[in-house]
Amino acid sequence: MTTMKRLLLTVFVLMATPAFAQDKMTLLLDWFVNPDHGPIIVAQELGYFADQGLEVEIIAPADPSDPPKMVAAGNADLAISYQPQLHIQVAEGLPLIRVGTLISTPLNCLLVLQDGPIKTPADLAGRKIGFSVAGVEEAVLTAILGKAGLTLADVELVNVNWSLSPSLMAGQVDAVIGAYRNFELNQMTIEGVKGHCFPVEQEGVPVYDELIYVANPALMDAGKIRRFLKATELAAQYIADHPEEGWTLFSQTAAELQDDLNAMAWKDTAPLFAPHPEALDQHRYARFEAFLSQAGLVKGIRPVSQLAIDLGAAE
Repeated sequence: MTTMKRLLLTVFVLMATPAFAQDKMTLLLDWFVNPDHGPIIVAQELGYFADQGLEVEIIAPADPSDPPKMVAAGNADLAISYQPQLHIQVAEGLPLIRVGTLISTPLNCLLVLQDGPIKTPADLAGRKIGFSVAGVEEAVLTAILGKAGLTLADVELVNVNWSLSPSLMAGQVDAVIGAYRNFELNQMTIEGVKGHCFPVEQEGVPVYDELIYVANPALMDAGKIRRFLKATELAAQYIADHPEEGWTLFSQTAAELQDDLNAMAWKDTAPLFAPHPEALDQHRYARFEAFLSQAGLVKGIRPVSQLAIDLGAAE
């Protein structure tokens, strides 16, 4: 056989050999793509998922309340959710468990006008406070007010229907709870209005994981999830080492990401990504479960093993 024939045969064999099959995964986001999802998008762009033998489909939900329910029903492998909501959903019987962390510090804050009348939470007496989500936000606000010697009876709650910073800037309310310090605060700055955040974890609320990955414990493929978390861990480290390059990779994926708000949010969020997404702080989950139980949002207290797991420690 001539050298040319050997070469042509080799090319034919390579072309006829199927590519290595990647394991498919479906991830449901909590909302539209934004800087909170940095490690996921960067992992996709840098090929870290592919390196782990994964083909990850990333889906933004039409309704942000749907992803945990869809995972519980077995219609997706993973969903991004929130630790406070996880406690309530598990208490309600949804088969969910935390398998990883995306952002391990609260983003929620009590937001006021920097030059307004609220200098401390004690100044909220007799004031209007806007909110969007009943339940958890009321428990958080109760803890903040309690530390200041107040109760919910001392304030007027106003449902502003997700219009948090606009309602504050328009003077419809004196403060809002549920605002994210990496978004609403920056939105106000862009509008030329200075705001001030009281971080909830500094005002009487137990520290919790803001964004987490949840799975159905009876249906999940632990091996695939661990590979997913490894890829996002590498991406979080890349962002920590190269925040500007990370922003470029992230923002080039969609034109709507290339604005001042997302650029400012990226700078505030990049240092907050969990460096070890698989790791679990069991005391954090136990404390927040007790907090919600005391607030009457869940009945009884579930053990951490029913709420969260460290897949690495479970080997």
